[in-house]
Amino acid sequence: MRNAVISRITGETQIRLELGLDGKGTADLCGGTGIGFFDHMRNAFARHGFFDLKIEEKGDLEVDGHHLVEDTGIVM
Repeated sequence: MRNAVISRITGETQIRLELGLDGKGTADLCGGTGIGFFDHMRNAFARHGFFDLKIEEKGDLEVDGHHLVEDTGIVM
């Protein structure tokens, strides 16, 4: 089974997301974002939905976390 791979690059973020719908519920979040609740919710999304999720991302967290959260949601 193939996974969907989607990337998004903006002036504020760089995101690469790989999603397997018929997975085992694993999440590879490459160390996390540093936004605790957001990291927790992405883990829970994968685990309880039995999705395999891999996210590589960079964002302008020195400004605010909302660009990273917003753009990750758009990619998902």
